[in-house]
Amino acid sequence: MGKRRRVAERRKTSPAVLAGGAIAVVAVGAAVAGYALYGGSSAAEDRGRSTSAGEKAVKTGPLSAKEVATASRAFLAAWQQGSVAGAAAATDDAAAAREVLTGYTEKARVRDVTLTAGTPTGAEVPFSVKGTVTHGKLSEPLAYDSALTVVRRETDGEPVVAWRPSVVHPDLKDGDTLVTGASGTPPIKALDRDGGELTTATYPSLGPVLDSLREKYGKTAGGKAGIELRVVRDKKSKSAEKTLLELSKGTPGTVRTTLDPALQAAAEEQVAQKARSSVVVLRASTGEILAAANASKGFNTAFQGSLAPGSTMKVITSSLLIEKGLASADKAHPCPKYFTYGGWKFQNDDKFLIKDGTFKASFARSCNTAFISQAPELDDDSLTEQAQQVFGLGLDNWSVGVSTFDGAVPVQSKAQMAAELIGQGGVRMNPLNMASVSATVKSGVFHQPYLVSPEVDGRKLATAARTMSAGTLAQLRDLMSYTAAYGTAAEAMAGVSGDVGAKTGSAEVDGQKKPNGWFTAYRGDLAAAGVVQAAGHGGETAGPIVAALLKLGG
Repeated sequence: MGKRRRVAERRKTSPAVLAGGAIAVVAVGAAVAGYALYGGSSAAEDRGRSTSAGEKAVKTGPLSAKEVATASRAFLAAWQQGSVAGAAAATDDAAAAREVLTGYTEKARVRDVTLTAGTPTGAEVPFSVKGTVTHGKLSEPLAYDSALTVVRRETDGEPVVAWRPSVVHPDLKDGDTLVTGASGTPPIKALDRDGGELTTATYPSLGPVLDSLREKYGKTAGGKAGIELRVVRDKKSKSAEKTLLELSKGTPGTVRTTLDPALQAAAEEQVAQKARSSVVVLRASTGEILAAANASKGFNTAFQGSLAPGSTMKVITSSLLIEKGLASADKAHPCPKYFTYGGWKFQNDDKFLIKDGTFKASFARSCNTAFISQAPELDDDSLTEQAQQVFGLGLDNWSVGVSTFDGAVPVQSKAQMAAELIGQGGVRMNPLNMASVSATVKSGVFHQPYLVSPEVDGRKLATAARTMSAGTLAQLRDLMSYTAAYGTAAEAMAGVSGDVGAKTGSAEVDGQKKPNGWFTAYRGDLAAAGVVQAAGHGGETAGPIVAALLKLGG
């Protein structure tokens, strides 16, 4: 397929017309409406790797513009003409491509496909898709944008399309399927706590949440299924099915959530101003989720993210050290410039140290070595047990009403165990988890967060095995209050009045120039947490987002 010169050579064509920098060639034939080709001069000729006599040279080197155009044209033209075998052969994984492309016609029922290529950027070629989805007497137009990337095939170096399901549709992942038919799950009408409808038009980042609510409650909320084109997820996927097109509307059932419309609107506004940001707001005394928003609309990082929480983890670690008598808020505590444990040399941000300081000073300034220095006194499972037994984390038993990741604090040893004390190593959290941590400190007991009241379906919420002692809790609140007033959280929390507490965090991530910035805090009966990925320190990035919502909710 990669050696095929042009589809047009085998069919009659109309004269080429120049449109928007692309040459549009309309092919005459059954179910073929049009196909846009792009012109442009080719780069330097390919150079093949030298081989011994009788062996065919394997092409190497950067792809030329001509190769990118030819390979992408071969794939798109074959797909448009309905030649599944031809399109699959133009990729680097013919078997996988054949399965998805066959399903596109037979299961998704997409007909009369028109593919229009845009201007390439290097080896990536954007293209638009137009077609018609049919089911019985029903039909609806389908239109969306996608992209492909051209690579060299390993066996011979010929340019081919790098296969991935998202080439066919950007919402497809490995193992997913496009299907048109009676939806397996009736639609729902999700309401906020005041009875207002929740839609992505009003709250753009709620798409994954609404999909998950439908998957959970669609069959029990009293609705009736319609005919839809939808993404059916792989069995191993934690993502909810997604409706792409409605051919006939079903009758929605109703599901009321705990979201507060004013706080949700404010959360949406806040994350829209910071790329890769996410935030969650809870009612500390009950666990009700009042707001949840993500700058990225495709994945619910706020509930399902799995990220190292950095120094916000020190809230949990501090409770452990205080309980074990290894630290006390107002007593002297070491904060050296370096501390070595398990073969790793740990240091503080900018290599600072605190001479003759208290544990409160170390917490407020987020001294890493103050915590790492206590690792020799702890068992490998000490932090894991504290997170599970007191804060309800890492047991994978939360029943929120939608899909969530409930945090992870795996048992590790030596340097990795020490790193977990400061929120690195194997620890993984998301804003929902860390908002729950602040809520537990504020209320004194773990209340499992929830988006749909358990009274709706009689489900049982997770509980913690034990609570902190009154003395430990009082010291922990003191640490967070002091940090909000005088520590690394002070600038963000300026102007947030009342009973407040906070902790900042920065988590280093391999391959990122800047760390993920974290912030968790409470004010009165509200608790919140946020993360801004690859943006810098939490007090400067996530802090203003969280503080703005606490001010509004207070």
